Amino acid sequence: MKQVKDEDIKNSGRYKEDSGLTRERCLEAMEFIRRQVDRNLQTFQDTFPSEASTNLVYRQTGNTEWTPAFWTGMLWLAYETTGDAKYRAAAEGQLDSYRRRVEERRYTDTHDLGFLYTLSCVASYKLTGSEEAKTLAVQAADLLMERYWDKAGIIQAWGNLQDPRQQGRIIIDCLMNLPLLYWASDVTGNPKYKAAAESHARKSAEHLIREDASSYHTFYMDIASGQPKYGSTAQGHADDSCWSRGQAWGIYGFPLSYRYTGDDRYLQLTSRL
Repeated sequence: MKQVKDEDIKNSGRYKEDSGLTRERCLEAMEFIRRQVDRNLQTFQDTFPSEASTNLVYRQTGNTEWTPAFWTGMLWLAYETTGDAKYRAAAEGQLDSYRRRVEERRYTDTHDLGFLYTLSCVASYKLTGSEEAKTLAVQAADLLMERYWDKAGIIQAWGNLQDPRQQGRIIIDCLMNLPLLYWASDVTGNPKYKAAAESHARKSAEHLIREDASSYHTFYMDIASGQPKYGSTAQGHADDSCWSRGQAWGIYGFPLSYRYTGDDRYLQLTSRL
C-alpha cells in the first residue's frame, strides 16, 4: 500500500476527557431506535423507506434502490437485541422481495448487492439458520462477482458493464459491500469471493486514498490493461475535493476488510483517514 501522510490530531487532549458515553446512554439510544422501528412496522411491511426523506417523512418504495436492507437490517437488529418474534416475522416477511430481486435480476446492476443482501439475507441466516436466506445471499454474491474485472482487480460500481461512462469505475462506498464476498467464501468454501474482495480493497487503498489521506469518491481503472486512469467525483464538490461521506465510508470500510483478512495495514490506513 502507498505511504499516506499521518497528521497529528489537533488538540488531541480533548478526546481524553470523559465523553459521557456510558452503557446506560447506549441502552437509552437503542430503546429510542426500537420505538421508532415499532412506529413504522405497519407502514413498511412489503415496502421500504425511500433513500431520503421529505420533510422528515420517508415515502414507501419497492425493493429497487440501494437502501431497502437498512430497514430490514434494523428489524434483524431489533430481533437480535430483544428476542421479540414480531421483528423476526417482519423481516422474514420481506424475504420474498429479495428473492425476486436477485432471481429476476431486478436492479442488480450495482455493487450495492453487498449492502442489500448482507443486512437482509446474511443476517437472516446468521440469526435463524435459514437455508433459503443463505441461498439468496450466495446468489447475490455471484451476481456481484459478475461485476469483478479480473485484469484490473476491481468491482465496477454502477451501471451496465459495457457502458463506457461507468466501465472500470470504483467508488469508495464499495468497501461496505465487500463483507458479502468474504462471507460467501466462508460458507461455500470457494476462495474466489474472498480473493476478489481482497483485491478490490487493496486497489481502493492504492488509488482512492490520496497521499494526504483525503479520498476520491470514484476512480477509473483500465479494464484491459489493469492500469489506473484517474480519480473523479460523483457526489463531492470537485474531482480534487474530498467528499465527507465518502471519507466516512473509508473509515468504516477498511476495518471491515481487516476483520476478514487480519491485514493490519487496513487499520493503519484508517487511522490516517
